[in-house]
Amino acid sequence: MKFRRKGFGLLLIAAIALLILGACSGGKDTSKGGGEDAGKKITIFQSKVEISEQLEALAKEYEKETGVKVEVWGTTGDDYFQQLQINLNSDQGPSIFSLEGVVQAKKVESYVYDLSKESFVKNIAPNMALELDGKVVGVPYGVEGFGIVYNKDLVNPEDIKDLASFEKVLKDLHDKGINPYGLSQEAYFLIGHMSNYPFSLQENHFDYIDKLSAGEVKMTDTAEFKEFGQFMEVIRKYSLKNPLDVTYDEEIGDFATGKTAMIHQGNWAYGMFSDYELDFEMGMMAFPLAGNDKLAVGVGNNWAVNGTKSEAEIKAAVDFLNWLFTSETGQRYIVEEFGFVPAMTNIKANDLDPLSKDVLEASNSGKTIPWSHSYYPANFVVNDLTPAAQEFFLDESISGEEFIKMMEEAFQNSIK
Repeated sequence: MKFRRKGFGLLLIAAIALLILGACSGGKDTSKGGGEDAGKKITIFQSKVEISEQLEALAKEYEKETGVKVEVWGTTGDDYFQQLQINLNSDQGPSIFSLEGVVQAKKVESYVYDLSKESFVKNIAPNMALELDGKVVGVPYGVEGFGIVYNKDLVNPEDIKDLASFEKVLKDLHDKGINPYGLSQEAYFLIGHMSNYPFSLQENHFDYIDKLSAGEVKMTDTAEFKEFGQFMEVIRKYSLKNPLDVTYDEEIGDFATGKTAMIHQGNWAYGMFSDYELDFEMGMMAFPLAGNDKLAVGVGNNWAVNGTKSEAEIKAAVDFLNWLFTSETGQRYIVEEFGFVPAMTNIKANDLDPLSKDVLEASNSGKTIPWSHSYYPANFVVNDLTPAAQEFFLDESISGEEFIKMMEEAFQNSIK
């Protein structure tokens, strides 16, 4: 009986040793050495479903050129980030994945690879890289921008430099029977994007929002917010249409037909003008809060690399991104197939619409302010800020100063 117990114990120790060896050398390779197939295949999981087919076509092109297989994973859409976290946490994460911004990057910080030393990073447009603690962890898909879209026959941007000149132009247009400045009823087109300016003009908008959340600063004590309230008063005063009665389609239509001289929109809106025969040229200029002369330019999605993979797989993922941003094929896909305004200064885009050209020029020159709304508390714009803006446009007795108090209350309500 003693012999049997001793023999069983030895067998058990041997079995455990084999399991440990198997874990080290077999199954999913997460070691830095890599298995025999490491570097021959990478996987990509990303959230922008509208480029899925084009990305799969690009993957085939890459395999033809390099012999490295690229597998593109599908997503069901709205729950992309939740799916990504589940895959990463279960050790089944992709080689390359997409992140919207700093908030998402912080949540998966232990998985993101530091791309700072990669050669292609130097070509990222100024201030457009996704960074954590000074390290580049994401490369932009492309850039988008918003500002004042204006009719060049009706408005000269040189005439609008600050609050006083903005009001004068709006009054002159109003007196001619032209709606000077158009917004629309949808949350982001009414106030979401407009609200960026007083945040984005702070020295550090991340820090300001954190301090606002902690009760260390107040909008009502901040100069840019005070002036923003005055801008909102001027817009309401001279508008020939209440934006709450205007849909996005109507906002675009009124501008396209010359009924409105300026609208607050982004370069994404240009596709809407294809339904109209335009007889004027348009451009995009800065919203002149506190003398601002820069467009609000940001990034919707970023490519990130999974730093928990083997060295060989990480290298293969980085090689793919390098090819995407530097090869003729990769650059063509970014501009022509994906339809992005490139966020890399080494990529040429010759056939952009006029609004996207203005955004690209601002991006490449670094003449931009950030998208603060990417760091807002969840649902701040839709659930809390939009009702405040609706009340402001419905009740002309509400002053700009009172509106900023309402913004403050909306913000504090959103972080409860």
